[in-house]
Amino acid sequence: MKDLDTDRFRYDGDKPFKIKKAPTKVDDLYEDDVHYQALLRQQAEEIDKWQERMYIHNHYGLIVVFQALDAAGKDGTIQHVFTGTNPVGVHISSFKRPTDQELDHDFLWRSWRDLPERGTIGIFNRSYYEEVLVTKVHPEILTQSQRLPEKATADIDKLFKQRFEAIRDMEKYLYRNGFPTVKFYLHISKKEQADRLIARIQDPEKNWKFEEGDVKERDFWDDYQDAYETCINETATDNSPWYVIPADDKKNMRLIVGSILIDELKKLPIADPAPDEARFKELQKLIPVIQKQNN
Repeated sequence: MKDLDTDRFRYDGDKPFKIKKAPTKVDDLYEDDVHYQALLRQQAEEIDKWQERMYIHNHYGLIVVFQALDAAGKDGTIQHVFTGTNPVGVHISSFKRPTDQELDHDFLWRSWRDLPERGTIGIFNRSYYEEVLVTKVHPEILTQSQRLPEKATADIDKLFKQRFEAIRDMEKYLYRNGFPTVKFYLHISKKEQADRLIARIQDPEKNWKFEEGDVKERDFWDDYQDAYETCINETATDNSPWYVIPADDKKNMRLIVGSILIDELKKLPIADPAPDEARFKELQKLIPVIQKQNN
């Protein structure tokens, strides 16, 4: 794969994000399926290598957020990109509708609860961003379901400004403590989403992926586009950037995500530990002890 300019997908607050100008398809990064599989394996090995270094160093963790509309490919991207990474070094959290217990806490609580440990990669399949995306499209959730004080929901616009501020503060705090956040928005076109939803209906083995509510939510397509544009502009920072990934081609999408993850891991000061010669010499003395145990 040619050197990929990942900056073209990066938003860190330096420039405004306009969702209508963001592509959902780019030129293929692979020649054929064999080439794609080879590139994916190379990336998986590289991610595993850097995660191992992060684990040995044990001063940093990485939070990776995946957000997207239905059928954009979050599950498949996570599965393919992180195949080959030591499971001990990866923690995946999938956030669905809040439970009663989660609704009894603030909107960031369940995300704090699932943050990764140092040395590991924490993957959020959806995240706290649902609380400024879905709720922005459906503000009635805030007033009817979230048990918020009446004073908090009296001014919905103010509430969202406060939530964006809380998210920026949380990600800044995590960054300062060694946990940078990388955020992916998998950007799919309306037509491609329709094709994938129909494919799920037509394939009995994929029916489990389909929810009738997905069709209803398509009526709010423009509202979701506006919500994502606002969200990315409000929360994209240099230390916690958003990457808007063209998602109409799943293979391309996975390769782009993998390349960005490698770039982000390389930015961490987690180089190979320097050899400890004294320890190496001391360990050599244990070889005859182990060999003698065979007798």
